[in-house]
Amino acid sequence: MFDETLAQAWDFRFGAAPPDLPEMGKFLNHRSVRKFTDKPIPQGLMQGLIAAGQSAATSSNLQLWSAIAVRSPERREEIAMLCADQHQVRGCAEFLCFFADHYRLRAAAAEVGEAAEGLEFAEFYTMATIDASLAAERIVCAAESVGLGICYIGALRNDPEGVKAFFDLPEGVFGLFGLCLGWPEEPLRAQIKPRLLPTSVCFEERYRKDVDVSEYNGRMAAFYESQKMKGDVNWSMRSGRRVDAHHMTGRDGQLAWLQAHGFLRK
Repeated sequence: MFDETLAQAWDFRFGAAPPDLPEMGKFLNHRSVRKFTDKPIPQGLMQGLIAAGQSAATSSNLQLWSAIAVRSPERREEIAMLCADQHQVRGCAEFLCFFADHYRLRAAAAEVGEAAEGLEFAEFYTMATIDASLAAERIVCAAESVGLGICYIGALRNDPEGVKAFFDLPEGVFGLFGLCLGWPEEPLRAQIKPRLLPTSVCFEERYRKDVDVSEYNGRMAAFYESQKMKGDVNWSMRSGRRVDAHHMTGRDGQLAWLQAHGFLRK
């Protein structure tokens, strides 16, 4: 599926030859896939992928996450509309939604006489989002190792109330993101997207305030042009506009919703 060599993948990511590296598998070859064949994923494989996710690290073994598979065509159509009408949600073989989940632990604690009041602290919301993210990425790595393609769907956060109603979520459960899984449609047109230089994101001893992203802006401009996007709008411009507070797509009320449903109260 993703057949670039390590050297080629490094060049696509960082615009340079790689250092002397041991074999690392295909971890640098990742890209989002948005077109899939209609071939199903065997249920045994899906069970294995979920098991891989559950094998990820989880803080204090609290396991503050859950996932729900949406499979029926009717419900897949509805969840696609809740996720900004993205076609890959309809076309993937499996669509998983990941949740920060305090409900399960709160219920378990109540059964043994514990109030679990600490779950209202911001720390435990942070912990739940980390748990869910680690589990999902472990699933992604396992999926890509067997030739599957993936696409994360952040638009699951666009309409928390709609998602709550769709899944009949109890208090203490919040939809974080979706994940499309499937066999990529050939020929695969998705390209490896360039990233900031490693030295721009990983520092030694102290935070660096003098990171220069101009080199990356140049590489991203070329990438945008190759994807038939506006190459005169570089990464700094495009990313700055994305966080200008006018492109929240319904997520600007998230804090109030979370606090009303048991999160981030302290």
